[in-house]
Amino acid sequence: MQILNTLSRILEEITPRAGEGKTLSLYTCGPTVYAYAHIGNFRAYVFEDLLQRHLQERGFIVRRVMNLTDVDDKTIRGAHAAGIPLGEYTQPFKEAFFADAKTLRLLPAEAYPEATDSEQIACMIAMIGTLMEKGHAYQVEDGSVYFRIASFPDYGRLAHVDLENQQSGQRVASDEYDKEAVADFALWKAWVPEDGSVGWESPWGKGRPGWHIECSAMATGILGETIDIHCGGVDNIFPHHEAEIAQCECACHGQGPFVRYWMHCAHLMVEGSKMAKSAGNFFTLRDLLEKGWTGREVRHALISVHYRGALNFTMDGLGAARTALGRLDAWRERLTEKAREIAESETEAELPDPATEEFFAALDDDLNISSALAVLFETLRESNRRMDQVDEEKLTPSQARGLLNWLARVDGVLALEPEAVITIPSEVEELVAARAIARDAKEWQKSDEIRDQIASLGWLVKDTKEGQKITKA
Repeated sequence: MQILNTLSRILEEITPRAGEGKTLSLYTCGPTVYAYAHIGNFRAYVFEDLLQRHLQERGFIVRRVMNLTDVDDKTIRGAHAAGIPLGEYTQPFKEAFFADAKTLRLLPAEAYPEATDSEQIACMIAMIGTLMEKGHAYQVEDGSVYFRIASFPDYGRLAHVDLENQQSGQRVASDEYDKEAVADFALWKAWVPEDGSVGWESPWGKGRPGWHIECSAMATGILGETIDIHCGGVDNIFPHHEAEIAQCECACHGQGPFVRYWMHCAHLMVEGSKMAKSAGNFFTLRDLLEKGWTGREVRHALISVHYRGALNFTMDGLGAARTALGRLDAWRERLTEKAREIAESETEAELPDPATEEFFAALDDDLNISSALAVLFETLRESNRRMDQVDEEKLTPSQARGLLNWLARVDGVLALEPEAVITIPSEVEELVAARAIARDAKEWQKSDEIRDQIASLGWLVKDTKEGQKITKA
């Protein structure tokens, strides 16, 4: 399997490190939990999920860690505005993220370290202390600690930034904090009254960690000094990932690089424009679900464009995803029916045509999803054609079973299989019908009583424009 390494700008084969067997470590930048994650965030998370699933299909054991940024300027401002403690403010957004991730069928990570966890804070303070001891960091008058970029000559190589030719656009901030150089970034931010109750004691006084040091400490603390693959959006390349490299390679004592392979996905546009609330094109997953789309359809729309290509997310695109999934579902049902015709003497299913293996070969080529989907739908068309035949070209039941086995492997990577069919008990259906009659008669109290009866049986009822929607509690 080859990927385009952001650092080298060339295709490189992914291989485990010596002594690691088939194990690969994967670190992915998670959400900042000051609001509900939007579809731009999930574009990155779905790409990372596709990467992990394909690596596992190819026999690798993937150890993935995703951080949760729950202390920064945005979370502190939000908690202050709401008049509640930081942890109380961020908790609902953490829970919402995990619910959304499940809806989009994202594999769970091995760990989700939180920046405010006392163990993680201790790791951050220890890493800053090491940087101070080695001369890579310094403290300024207000108590804040900064990374000395001049001490790391390789700074800028990931983003290909020439620091010597950069112009300062933050002169006031530079003067205010008395930094040695305008590009130096904060490792530890001294406590200020605006932080309220947010702060931890450290050798440099009360304060809180900078965003960059959070990821560096949590990544290396769990996965070790060298990580195989690090992912994120292109907006993370500079300065965040550049800062991570500098911190880790200056603080850690190992001989290897901080990260062996860097992968970044491109921005997401909505209806051809940058996503913004002011433009009316800002969507969370919840917004789309309320409009009647499913998590499966949103996943298809997010996954269908190569991760390094700009994705224009549109309602028409969601409609196309719905159509494509409908075709896959109909094909799956047809293959299942055909496979049931298999004779008792046929104990082994025939393998699908070797051309179907091109699906996985396409993903081996830097996750070329367009080519992979082309193989999938060409296989669909050809097998449907053969099921329509009555001559010797017709698809046999054993071949249908072989295609179903192959499709199961494809589902393991794309995670686009249909939702499991849930049978609603007749007792619940009768109550739902009775509630509809009560609502038509405007008997609201009776309607509420029936809703409570339905809930006591383990089902939830929601009133929508299309009528009552029933889901398992």
